[in-house]
Amino acid sequence: GWCPLSPAGAQTTQLLLEPPWTPAVLWDWVTLTCHGSGTPADTTWYKDGQRWWQKGPISFVVTESGTYECETPGTGLSPPVQV
Repeated sequence: GWCPLSPAGAQTTQLLLEPPWTPAVLWDWVTLTCHGSGTPADTTWYKDGQRWWQKGPISFVVTESGTYECETPGTGLSPPVQV
């Protein structure tokens, strides 16, 4: 079948875990950072599939385990990261 390719250099939203261990160890001060296009202040965060933080910061220190995703207006939803 035909599958559309995204244009070269197309942006995607990435959710980065610092430090990059998986599963994350929460007493290590795990920071999640959302990388996407658009206004950083317009980042929407999802936790366990539910909208969790509208217009949240671009990065924050995780205090609860769960599955996190972030969304930016320009590049959409990131792949989920389990913490």
